[in-house]
Amino acid sequence: MRIRKNTVVIGKVGLLVALLLVGLTVLGCYGTKTSPEGGSGGVVADGTLFLAPSIKQAGGGLGCTPAAVDSKLVALSAADGTRFWEVPLEGSSSGGGFGCTPATTPAAIYGSPAVAGELVYVGGYNGKIYAINASSGAVRWVYPREGSLEPIIGGVIVALDRVYFGCSDGKVYALDAATGDEQWKVTLGDKIWATPAVSGETLYIGCFDKKLYSFNAVNGTKQWEYLAEGAIVSTPLIYNDTVYIGSFDRNFYALDAASGRLKWQFPAEKWFWTKAVAYNGTIYAGCFDGKVYALGAENGQGLAALDLESPIYSWPVLIDGRVIVANSDGRVYAIDTASNQATMLADIEEAVYAPLSAEGGVIYVYSQEQNLYALNADSGANLWNLTIK
Repeated sequence: MRIRKNTVVIGKVGLLVALLLVGLTVLGCYGTKTSPEGGSGGVVADGTLFLAPSIKQAGGGLGCTPAAVDSKLVALSAADGTRFWEVPLEGSSSGGGFGCTPATTPAAIYGSPAVAGELVYVGGYNGKIYAINASSGAVRWVYPREGSLEPIIGGVIVALDRVYFGCSDGKVYALDAATGDEQWKVTLGDKIWATPAVSGETLYIGCFDKKLYSFNAVNGTKQWEYLAEGAIVSTPLIYNDTVYIGSFDRNFYALDAASGRLKWQFPAEKWFWTKAVAYNGTIYAGCFDGKVYALGAENGQGLAALDLESPIYSWPVLIDGRVIVANSDGRVYAIDTASNQATMLADIEEAVYAPLSAEGGVIYVYSQEQNLYALNADSGANLWNLTIK
């Protein structure tokens, strides 16, 4: 089903495109390749959809004129897209490279927000973490209170009354969720773009140093590390005492959650970026080669390789025993986990890089063309859509 959009203007946004394929230091000037446009996926809680679009201002390019990329956290009705509130998240000043004049480090958001209790949390490329009241949009706290960290690419997660995130400075941080006070931080071997995962009192996170780490989530003590053959930027899936993770070395790994021992690995043709999902003993992992691999959770046996014909950047969602996944060309598929067959639900005809989200039988898809779609999970029908400019 092709989707025809109805235009309702809210604000201008781009999505994480350049970060998928290039580093953060190309050309040396903020506002050119070092400040790619970006936007996170949405997260739904109690009937409200939280989204962090980014707004690119004038400037940038080879002349090194600063390009300000500011973002905002927007709260929308999940039922019809009505806007409840928005909070601007401004960029911070930074020097350019190669003789560039000082530029603005953008507040662009690449990781999806997280919601816990009355607060919604989000981290920015400007090196700040925000805690905002989910009902009113009032800012509760900002970390750090003065200055900023290096760019935060991955999302934040909330567990054990703490906010966890990784940073481009190579550190993993744990903050008190209520106050934003730092609880602990640890330094890894390279920059971190990955979103962490927490299971019980253990935190798992990947790093550009090609390692997956396990830490005690309460005090930050390292428990184990596993060395892969390429950078790890995807988010771990913890399922049946096993950690499942893809890597830029074109392998998908299954590790014992307690010890880090390798159980199996599965080779693909290209990189793994997205988080996998699990259902009934099967792991579903999307890949840059355009395939979703269905793998036996215990032994890594390849059960199916579903060719969706363009790279899979977007995180999938699991609805009623079906894996819903979007390819980079904007086609949304439902994978029947009983038969491992894929059926196209909708074609929005716009690139999709942001994670999908879902609630109450509705799938929310945020496109590179600055549009947010609400689709019926059974039929793929377009329930509503907004153009965000």
